[in-house]
Amino acid sequence: MSGTGSSTDGLADLVNRSLPSSPEERSGAEAGREMDADGTGDGSNPNDTSTESQGTNPESSSEDTDLESMEDIDSLLMDLENRLQYHSEEGEIREEEEDEEDEDDDEELPRVCVQCSGDNHAQYLLDQDRALEEWISSEVSALPRPRWRVLTALRERQLGSSARFVYEACGARIFVQRFHLQNELEGHTSCVNTVHFNQRGTWLASGSDDLKVIVWDWVRGQPVLNFSSGHKSNVFQAKFLPNCGDSVLAMCSRDGQVRIAELSEAPYCTNTRCVAQHRGASHKLALEPDSPFKFLTSGEDAVVFAIDLRQGRPASKVVVTKERERKVGLYTIFVNPANIHQFAVGGRDQFVRIYDQRKIDQNENNGVLKKFCPHHLMNCDSRANITCVVYSHDGTELLASYNDEDIYLFSSSHNDGAQYVKRYKGHRNNTTVKGVNFYGPKSEFVASGSDCGHIFIWDKSSCQIIQFMEGDKGGSVNCLESHPSLPVMATSGLDYDVKIWAPIAEASTELTGLKNVIKKNKLERDEDNLHHTDLFDSQMLWFLMRHVTQRNNRRPWGPPGVRARDADLDDSDTSDEEGSRDRMQCLPS
Repeated sequence: MSGTGSSTDGLADLVNRSLPSSPEERSGAEAGREMDADGTGDGSNPNDTSTESQGTNPESSSEDTDLESMEDIDSLLMDLENRLQYHSEEGEIREEEEDEEDEDDDEELPRVCVQCSGDNHAQYLLDQDRALEEWISSEVSALPRPRWRVLTALRERQLGSSARFVYEACGARIFVQRFHLQNELEGHTSCVNTVHFNQRGTWLASGSDDLKVIVWDWVRGQPVLNFSSGHKSNVFQAKFLPNCGDSVLAMCSRDGQVRIAELSEAPYCTNTRCVAQHRGASHKLALEPDSPFKFLTSGEDAVVFAIDLRQGRPASKVVVTKERERKVGLYTIFVNPANIHQFAVGGRDQFVRIYDQRKIDQNENNGVLKKFCPHHLMNCDSRANITCVVYSHDGTELLASYNDEDIYLFSSSHNDGAQYVKRYKGHRNNTTVKGVNFYGPKSEFVASGSDCGHIFIWDKSSCQIIQFMEGDKGGSVNCLESHPSLPVMATSGLDYDVKIWAPIAEASTELTGLKNVIKKNKLERDEDNLHHTDLFDSQMLWFLMRHVTQRNNRRPWGPPGVRARDADLDDSDTSDEEGSRDRMQCLPS
């Protein structure tokens, strides 16, 4: 059964379950490396001290927190006993219902294979394994011969008939299949949540849980700038504004602040200022193409701000994202490069929403121009969240990465409610707020990180996996950024460094180990779908982890529930500080 059979089974499931299904929950509680990655810059929960009081005496603060935590645990354990008794009774009722269903319909197989016996069980496992192998084989089947030939292209360049050799090479499959780790940029002391190339591609900015932003000369592997962001919690994004001489960085963070760093005083930067404040974590900001002054931000408070640095009060509210009357917290935002008035957002439900700033009317469809969602997620009870949306180079296509689901490609020109065009499978997006991105000058490929620590790159047209690399030793790969003009890609995740990838391998990848990793990701996802982790389980796991981290003089994790805090978004009277704490995630985005 799904952990509701008895009180002891329920408690065992509670302790053993280490892969929660929301994008903000932590996997692998015993993994010390991952705890270190999260512990350095993680925000505290509503009952913890603020980030400003980190310098207090660790012994006295530990004693106070232990007393407070014991009270919390006493009340939680009382609730645990009542809930487990309820789950036990509910489980017995469900077992009786399943027995009746099995008697009525012999063809319907139970979801938990231990109910099968003997030969039937063995046959069931054999059929499942065969179906899984067939699915994996279809994902890595042979690709057609590439249209771009490197020798032909080199010959044409020598003859002067091809002036776009580098441009075409960036979108060539043969170079993507030769990606190999070129360099590791080490300088942060915690997990790296964001990487971004400047407009010319000469510098790379990275932000981390250590509250630092580093500007790199990525070719030499040396930092150009290393400065404090001014944020009070994890830095989630740091981006160069275009056409400003690389002198301005826009940043957003878990503390909900949107800050501007002026780099004109290089090599020293102490001037950062706050230009907007969300009532919850702000995960992403979206640059307006070619504008050195304007960009958009989104937050878990469901608000989208437009920032114009030329104004005395730079921030203006554009829209509050809602589904009917319920606010929808946002994880991601992206401006259409072909139409700067349009932008797409995604967050704590299954819908990709597109807005047009010229046509937003909250009284009409909550201001939404159109919405997209895979039809099988439209009316189901799944807890699907969108962790990232991104437009293609010409704005005609839109990628959406779903929590513990797949990546879907939509046509931005299709009508409201249209079905997805392509689907990309094999990775896993469960434990962190993962990004997805196009790669190539014409968006020829789709790239994503995974909980297994690997980087997956798919051919956009065929949906076949063409590259598979180990990108993070600590756990998840969360961010991927392609170079604006070279066949180079930067990635980051739970490791404390930034990795630079280039087509320097002597031979194309053989995708070694890919089938086993895909199989493992698929089985883990199916297992989690069988055992739905609810908020009660998440809170219990959080309290246990809190005591572990306190005893090791680490900062505690925030409570990891996602859905249960949707109600908090509706409380517009919540203070900025309280709103920020209530919606903190357990891992960096």
